[in-house]
Amino acid sequence: MACIHIVLRDGFKFQFRWMTQTSSTGTKALSGDRKPASQVTGKGCQDSWPYNESKTWGALVTTVVVSSPSTSKAILKEHDSLFCDRKHHEFSLVWLPVSTLWRSYRKICNMHIFNRQKLDASQDLRRKKIKDLLSYVEENCRAGKAIDFGQAAFNTSINLLSNTIFSIDLVHPNERKFKDTVWGMMEEAGKPNLSDHFPLLKKLHLQGTSHHNTLYAGEMFEKRQEHGCSISTESKDMLDTVLNIIQDKSENVVLINRVHIQDLLIAGNDTASITMEWAMAELLHNPEALSKVKLELEQIVSKGNPIEESDITRLPYLQAVIKETFRLYPTVPLLVPRKAKRFLGSDVDFKGQNFELIPFGAGRRICPGLSLAIRMLYLMLGSLINSFDWMLEDENMDMEEKFGPTIKKAKPLRTIPIAI
Repeated sequence: MACIHIVLRDGFKFQFRWMTQTSSTGTKALSGDRKPASQVTGKGCQDSWPYNESKTWGALVTTVVVSSPSTSKAILKEHDSLFCDRKHHEFSLVWLPVSTLWRSYRKICNMHIFNRQKLDASQDLRRKKIKDLLSYVEENCRAGKAIDFGQAAFNTSINLLSNTIFSIDLVHPNERKFKDTVWGMMEEAGKPNLSDHFPLLKKLHLQGTSHHNTLYAGEMFEKRQEHGCSISTESKDMLDTVLNIIQDKSENVVLINRVHIQDLLIAGNDTASITMEWAMAELLHNPEALSKVKLELEQIVSKGNPIEESDITRLPYLQAVIKETFRLYPTVPLLVPRKAKRFLGSDVDFKGQNFELIPFGAGRRICPGLSLAIRMLYLMLGSLINSFDWMLEDENMDMEEKFGPTIKKAKPLRTIPIAI
């Protein structure tokens, strides 16, 4: 068997495998239709991903680095049918192959959950979660305590999603267990799965992913199913929407279960909090950029106030900071770090149309929750910067990375909020 890796500029790796066979002349030729195997990972499945490939494929592994927007567009959009397939037919939206069921899930996400009208109608919920976040930070500010910045962002995001799906808060402000569980799931998802190569082992769940995936969403899903929900009334949350669709059978989806609900809860939340943490770390590492963000917020929003979603379009420097963070993390930082102003005055966005910046992917596999994630990133980062001054708990900030399906900080960013 032979292997070729295609690594996109944003860090995604496509793995090609062909069987080698001996021809009548005794020479080996490559056979197969060159269809990529269903393995797409971030900047390495494990800490030493680039260095462990030889253990699997031998001393020589061919790697093609796609470093231009035009070639990325060709792979992710123009010829995405060759690259977008997956193997796991049961693990929800992320792992489903392109099929009728996959299209149904995408339609539900795009039309019933993440469309603009639904998101606009839920602004009050996001406003409340930002208020809860600021209250938590204010408590620590009065006590002179440092906070785990990434943890605070994670808990805010997960509670927003759990309220969107279940209408409840899932974690307490100081709770870390759920975040650790999610990161463990992300690491497991990026590791090779023995059942891919030995189907008889599938029921043993050696990787543990199935167990973790059903840990939290199952109870809520089953309780709501037992009590039922009326399809004649407007859905109150995402779970009601999904169950209404199942009952109505309007989307021909009858196989949605706890795993699929769990996927909606987990997907994107870890990456959003990681992006928040890296953005703040880079700003603290570059005081000049932080001062520019604070000045812009003071002029547009007024100092000490949380930002509103209507303010976002009037905050070009904050937008540039988020874009630059997306450029550096979780993508592979192959280039020397630039400044946020590279995106000032630029029409480049991250919605899958500009292939210079594709942190959420592009083509038919683009992240369906992109719009919600972006709104929360702006609201959280902008409100925290505009409501407090910040200093590091330790003067020497560690910027070391921990590789996985996403790139997180090896050591959490601990910051002390200061009243302004």
